This record gives sequence, C-alpha cells and structure tokens, in this order.
Amino acid sequence: MNVQVQKNTNKTIKRFSRGRNKKDRILLIRSILFLFPACLLLITFFIGPILLTFYFAFTNMSLTGTTAQAIEFVGFKNFMYMFSDPNFRISVIKTIIFLIFSAVIGQQVLGFILAILMKERNRTFRRIIGTIVLAGWVTPEIVVAFAFFAFLNEKGTLNTMLEGIGVKPIAWLFTFPMVSVIIANIWHGTAFSMLVFQSALDNVPKSVEEAAIIDGATRWQRLWKITIPMIKGQIVTNMVLVTLQTLGVFTLIYALTGGGPGTATQTLPIYMYNQAFVNYQLGYGTAISLAMLLIGIIASLLYIRLLRVKV
Repeated sequence: MNVQVQKNTNKTIKRFSRGRNKKDRILLIRSILFLFPACLLLITFFIGPILLTFYFAFTNMSLTGTTAQAIEFVGFKNFMYMFSDPNFRISVIKTIIFLIFSAVIGQQVLGFILAILMKERNRTFRRIIGTIVLAGWVTPEIVVAFAFFAFLNEKGTLNTMLEGIGVKPIAWLFTFPMVSVIIANIWHGTAFSMLVFQSALDNVPKSVEEAAIIDGATRWQRLWKITIPMIKGQIVTNMVLVTLQTLGVFTLIYALTGGGPGTATQTLPIYMYNQAFVNYQLGYGTAISLAMLLIGIIASLLYIRLLRVKV
C-alpha cells in the first residue's frame, strides 16, 4: 500500500514539475519577446556606435578625398601620429588643467562648501542660495557662453564696472582665456555637486555629530573625522561624474573662445572637433575620442584608489 502511494506521489510530482517547467519556459519566452525591442534599440544606438568608433579609430576614414569612398584599415597609424603630434600634447595639458581647476577644485570644493553652508542655515537662506546656484545649472551651455562673453569682453559688464572705479579695461578672453572658461564652467556646473553633497550630508546621523560635540570635538574635527569619512562614497561618485562631464565640455569653450587664442583653451574635445570636422579626418578624430575615454577611465580609477572606496 505504501509503495503504491509513493508511486502515485512521484507521478503527481513529475506532472507538476513538467507543468511548472512548461510555464517557466513560456514566461521566459514572453520576457525575451517583451525585452527584445529595448535590447534592439540599445544595440542599434549605443553598443553599435561604440563598436564603430573603435573600428573607425584604426582606419583612414575622412569626409573628403578618395578615403571618403574607400576606407582602409591603417592599424595604429592614427595613434602613432597622435602621440607624436605636439598639438595633441598641448590639448592634453590644457584638458588636465581645465579638469583640475574646473571640476576637482572648482565644482567639487565649491559645491561642498555651499552644501555645508546650506545645511547650517534656515529655509529662506537655502531657497535663495539654492535658486541662484541652480539657475546656472539649468541654463544651456550655449547661453552660459554668450552670457559670459557679454560679461567678460572688452566692452562688457565687468570692464564697465572696473572703469567706474578707475581701472583700465582688460581683454579677459584674450589675456586670461583659460581662467575665463574655468570660471564659466564652475558657475554652470557647481549646482550638481551642491545637490549631491546636500543629500549626503542630510543622511549623516545627527546622533553621531551630537556625540562628537559632547566629547568636545571642534567643528573642523567633526567635519574631517566624521562627516567626510561617512560620505566618502558620495564624494567619489560626484568626482567621477563631474570629471567625466567636464572632460566632454565642448559648446561652452567653443562658443566662448573657439579654443583660442591660438591653442590657449584647446582642450581635447575642441582638438577632436577640429581634426574630425574642420580637417575632415574622421579616423584621426575618433582615435582622439578614445584617448579622451582613456583619460576618463584613468581619472575615475585614480579617485577610487586615493579615497580607498570599494566598488
């Protein structure tokens, strides 16, 4: 009797398993069909262009001439020429300067200071300062460029104010071009860092800070020993995002100075644009874009390494 019951039980389990497996297969097929359009769009408009970029970087592709019709694989020729090109080395140096002073020191530090000040003030102060800072962030880059051009040119607002106190006008965009674009980009992008740090500071437990105050810790000690270590992950995340965003800044610099005067503000995006769409060398331009990608990866890994954050 027990043997018969066991056999019937096994048959029931097998039938249930087959039915369950069949339902699982149907559900899997439906899921694949449901995700197929999204995957197709991802492959077509994201993965596909990335693969083509890697391929074109190893070709002599151009917009004019015989190579525009017959693309040839040239191997590492573009990269060999790039690393021997003095203009490329100048662009790398200008890019690093722009990144350090605009992203790391400018937006990161200023955003953190603003977040600290906003945390310790009342709601009215936070709304006023927040609105002023956010105004720069939501303004398109091209509008920011024209606004700073109107502010910094020889007959602009800044020189008009300086003339009022007896200072001679200064051609800021020609005399201090890199400083001008750095200040413009800091004004445009600081709000993002401020918002990230505001959210991070709001999540620091008040009980920890209160315990430190009871123990006699100063404001600087609480900031350096408690707050910053507790938001280390957000600091790295923000630094990576701001660096990658600043690395790709093109419209602001191009509209404000055109990369000049000379090569004074010729960062890698400007240099890549000139090579690809002014000199019509698309293959060389895409090779420069890969160099930009490498700089972004190195910078991100460096931040993670210095702050010892686990990913």
